[in-house]
Amino acid sequence: MRVFVTGAAGFVGSRLSRALLDRGDDVVGFDNMNDYYPIEHKERHLADLCPDRKFTFIKGDLRDAELLRNLFAQHKPDTVAHLGGMAAVRYSIQHPLIYGEVNVQGSLNLLDAARLNGNPLCVIASTSSVYGVTTPIPFKEDAPADRPLAPYPASKRAMELLAHSHHHLFKLPVTCVRFFNVYGPQGRPDMMPWQWSVAISKGEQIKLYNAGKMKRDWTYIDDIVAGFVAALDKPLGYEIINLGCARPIENVEFVRILEGLIGKKANVVDTPAPPSEPIQTYADVSKAKRLIGYEPKVKFEEGLRRLVEWMRQEKIID
Repeated sequence: MRVFVTGAAGFVGSRLSRALLDRGDDVVGFDNMNDYYPIEHKERHLADLCPDRKFTFIKGDLRDAELLRNLFAQHKPDTVAHLGGMAAVRYSIQHPLIYGEVNVQGSLNLLDAARLNGNPLCVIASTSSVYGVTTPIPFKEDAPADRPLAPYPASKRAMELLAHSHHHLFKLPVTCVRFFNVYGPQGRPDMMPWQWSVAISKGEQIKLYNAGKMKRDWTYIDDIVAGFVAALDKPLGYEIINLGCARPIENVEFVRILEGLIGKKANVVDTPAPPSEPIQTYADVSKAKRLIGYEPKVKFEEGLRRLVEWMRQEKIID
């Protein structure tokens, strides 16, 4: 199978590409190599992928509709894994316009390139942030998700709706997978697990919102990749599927586990939560289990241990 992977140099995109290559697929990786976080991390990911003869890397931007149409016509992918885009809730508050340009228009460019070139199955990465604070716990896919708290989740919800219109009008098969708080080795340096590990290691302050009582459904990278691969292997028409761990962890417990793994006490500052942050994320994964056989396997304590071990090996922390 030939898979067109956007965001192939990023955290999840690179780990997905690695898994697809390991099982014998051809991967066409696409990434604009932006500097939202230090480029060295993306370069490290590509150094793992590029030596594989089944991997082709193309530097390009989702906003270039003509380029995408030409690449789809040239490579004729069997499936599309769309992970490229602008991430991060808080960054989107300060820079809202680029989320419309990349996540909305860029995703529409990709979907239309697929529509014009054989209607390959598209699996697109969305986010649990679309559920906002009005959705009952645990989050189920049939919730309206119509009250996002920031431009990032709003742009992802718009992407999901555009995907539905392409399925309805043009029969493009699309599965939207909503990620819940992905973490693990090779992770992003702007995300909480990485930042808190570094801060505790160096004795720097970390901010705990609402006395650490906020909960997140942390999902290990290998489980996310397994779910994504399963979605790529099973056309479903149009579906939205949660990929989470279904075991929310309080932030204060997160810090306690990190302290034990790193061997240092955290320097904690209690801070009110910003309006962009929900109190809890919690995935109902029953639909994912039923439709694609998804079964998260890595418990949070083990996943965090693996992350800390990798960060030590990479000399990111002591």
